[in-house]
Amino acid sequence: MNLWESIGVAFEGIAANKVRAFLTMLGVIIGVGAVIVIFAITQGARQQTLQQIQQMGSNVLFIMPGQQRAGGIAQGAGTNQSLTLDDCDAIAKNCPSVLHVAPQVSQNYQIKYLNQNTNTGVTGATPEFLDVRNYSVSEGDFFTETDLKMRKTVATIGPTTAKNLFGDVSPIGKNIAIKGIQFTIIGLMTEKGSAGGFGDPDDQVYVPITTAMRRLMGVTRLRQISVQAVSLELMNQAISEIDTVFAKSHLTPSGDKNYTIRNQADIIAAVGAQNDTLTMLLASTAIVSLLVGGIGIMNIMLVSVTERTREIGIRMAVGARGIDILLQFLVEALVLSLMGGMIGILVGVGVSWAFGRLSGWTLQLDPVPILMSFGFAAFVGLVFGVWPAFKAAALDPIDALRYE
Repeated sequence: MNLWESIGVAFEGIAANKVRAFLTMLGVIIGVGAVIVIFAITQGARQQTLQQIQQMGSNVLFIMPGQQRAGGIAQGAGTNQSLTLDDCDAIAKNCPSVLHVAPQVSQNYQIKYLNQNTNTGVTGATPEFLDVRNYSVSEGDFFTETDLKMRKTVATIGPTTAKNLFGDVSPIGKNIAIKGIQFTIIGLMTEKGSAGGFGDPDDQVYVPITTAMRRLMGVTRLRQISVQAVSLELMNQAISEIDTVFAKSHLTPSGDKNYTIRNQADIIAAVGAQNDTLTMLLASTAIVSLLVGGIGIMNIMLVSVTERTREIGIRMAVGARGIDILLQFLVEALVLSLMGGMIGILVGVGVSWAFGRLSGWTLQLDPVPILMSFGFAAFVGLVFGVWPAFKAAALDPIDALRYE
């Protein structure tokens, strides 16, 4: 038989044993489909996270308190509360590569309006917060420098918080209670969308930082300073200038920094590495399923060799060579794996599409993992079909003809 005749015989065998063929292909189908779904979800999550990081602002550096040590044990990042409003003034005055400086403090509180209440984050900020973090106000106003100096009890709230407390009614001019203190809402933020692992910026209440520090939280230290560089090219220069400004006031007795500076590139790299690790772990599980499918193909091909021993003997008796028998069974194993791979692609694409529609997640179907999983399925079928094919080709024609 030539190649096309071998393919025809393979399809005849599959058609004659539909259920057995489907069960044989099931491992390959699940493996290929799982690889496609896993890559679609993880790559979609990566793109969404990158977009959310970029929404945090452009050319932004995040200055965080360092870690405190107790008894030689590091207490974790952010435990050394060392940043102050004076640091912000020093950065603004002495760092020419810095465009805006936005200090922040934050804490969760129960927010009350009449008989409605919600637990959400309260962020103390300055007017520069809008420029640095790429935020805007859709209705009303953000607080001003005058509000900061007078420590006014005014607030601008996110759309999710507004929905939870006021429904579809405009919140402007309404009073909310935070820790028993009445705040007048003067603005409504523009919707930003969920930020995944970075919190929900739409479920926030923003108040003047001086009011937050003195009247709400009773703190003198900052949780974070967001700094916007003049340009992307000057971000490293801005870091160097900040280090110079902090050289005297923010070094431990041992000479270490008691603060850390992170930029968006660091965050993106960390998220990418974490996403890659998760993808490989999940993909490994799917590949195991493909290998199990290959074992299933080998098993069923060995059964097929046993069932068709007499047929093999007849073909050899009328002139079929060992290579012809080998090719026939290899082609049958390959046809099984390729059919499983094609069905797996349809299943994977369909499940990804359905999952995206039902969950609202952004999924990304990349042709590379689809082709890779299909190619691996073909490789598995070829590898696991070799032994049964060699076993069939090695049969003695006389013994094969006698087989019952």
